[in-house]
Amino acid sequence: MNYFKVKKKKSITFLKLDRGEKYNALHVEMLREFADIVENVKNDEDTQIVVLSGAGGGFCAGGDVTMMKEVSDPEVYDQVMNDIERIVTGFYSMPKIVLAALHGPVVGLGLSIALSADYLIAEANAKLSMNFIGIGLAPDGGGHFFLEKRLGTHRAKQFAWQGENLQAEEAYDHQLIDSVFEKDIQLEAEKLAEKWTVRPLQSMIASKKIYHQYGMDQLLQYLAKERRSQWKLRQTSDHKEGVQAFLEKREPKFKGK
Repeated sequence: MNYFKVKKKKSITFLKLDRGEKYNALHVEMLREFADIVENVKNDEDTQIVVLSGAGGGFCAGGDVTMMKEVSDPEVYDQVMNDIERIVTGFYSMPKIVLAALHGPVVGLGLSIALSADYLIAEANAKLSMNFIGIGLAPDGGGHFFLEKRLGTHRAKQFAWQGENLQAEEAYDHQLIDSVFEKDIQLEAEKLAEKWTVRPLQSMIASKKIYHQYGMDQLLQYLAKERRSQWKLRQTSDHKEGVQAFLEKREPKFKGK
């Protein structure tokens, strides 16, 4: 594995994004590796709890800027979207309890992936944003589905449209995350996971299956619509301006085209 660390402790699998020098920003190769790992963990009968976290200064800063250019190729775009869908549907349908431990930046696709977990905890320094709009795009990775589940349709639209950047406590107040901790979030996640190992986990997993089996069809519909919408948005002048402004570290000048 080049971009992840996987460790097992009893019935717990710890899956850590390990590109900390880039705030775990996701690129084409990393997404492929991520999707394969999620599939392997899903099929691991010895694992009952998965702890998802990020190395370095943040959980995940979203898609790497290099990927913005690579996905201009339709074949690469389809591959990337396939891998993203494998990741989020893998966590959502996984017959295990998935705990996401967040700190620092949790942005864009990184937030979509985090929201596919069952329980989200965050260090007080975490900053959550679905700021696709900053580069003229809409959320993907099931972001629309997960935001609607957490926030309701109206609030989800406002969060996506405004590109809000919520501190952990604000995110908790909006019920976007489930707990906030002052201390090392990865230590807190391990303590919580170990506490859950002595609970009736099969009961918890059964409830997840009952809820999520009906949500899966809807999630797949959202993913399909996001895939088509994102491709169209990538051809717009506003997206190109957003990317250029990001690279030049300036405010974009959008024209609604």
